[in-house]
Amino acid sequence: MTRGSSLHVEDLCLSFGTGPQEHRVLEGLSLRVDPEEAVCVVGPSGAGKTTLLRCLAGLARPTSGEVRYGQQRLTEPHADIAVVSQDYRGSLLPWLRVWDNVAFPLQGRGVKKAVRRGRALECLDAVGLPDVGDKYPWQLSGGMQQRVAIARGLAYDAPVLLMDEPFGSVDAQSRFDLEDLTLRLRRQLGITVVVVTHDIDEAVYLGDRVIVLGGRPTAVLDTLAVPLGTDRDQLTTRADPRFAELRTRVLALIRGEKVPIGPEAARQ
Repeated sequence: MTRGSSLHVEDLCLSFGTGPQEHRVLEGLSLRVDPEEAVCVVGPSGAGKTTLLRCLAGLARPTSGEVRYGQQRLTEPHADIAVVSQDYRGSLLPWLRVWDNVAFPLQGRGVKKAVRRGRALECLDAVGLPDVGDKYPWQLSGGMQQRVAIARGLAYDAPVLLMDEPFGSVDAQSRFDLEDLTLRLRRQLGITVVVVTHDIDEAVYLGDRVIVLGGRPTAVLDTLAVPLGTDRDQLTTRADPRFAELRTRVLALIRGEKVPIGPEAARQ
């Protein structure tokens, strides 16, 4: 059975300020994310990727247009949508033990302590950290702290996971491990994943589709399908000629250059 509903963005515009001081960040964005799909959003710095994700999460209201989850218009955070931010150091509470950090969102829902703890330990096990529940965040490496942040997102049991530059603050090897963890969790839990990233390789590796943003104000330049299957790994997937071709096409779009059309693209 499919979990969750589709996310729809229709003619989304968002501006800061008014009159002569108005700064329009997003202009006429429309996109759709289907249940259990993985979609990556890329674009240059300052393109409004995080602003778009905040709108998807119900944390920012557009100036015009709308975001819908199923048939419901999103004007505030939704219980079905969890968010993992880039800065794990700012999102984890250093005075709480790891399991308390993971269970913290459940406290506001009135979930009993024993149930919260059980759910937290279950989610820590899912991200490969079964034995760190009694530690504090500052006792863990950066990669482990980001795993804790992902576990907290899973604790909601939300069918939609939004990730804002989730691996940008960790070393390269930890980044690869966390990318593979995201793929595994998506397959095992049947969740929808939306990843905002500036890393083109990461977008192609994780996504079923890559949405490319650009322009001033920002609009959708193109949406590319990623026909690489669901069973991916860091070595063989990245060595696939289709991977290199997609990476080149995304980079050309971001740079505003002519998009090369290779043999694989021509067959799509």
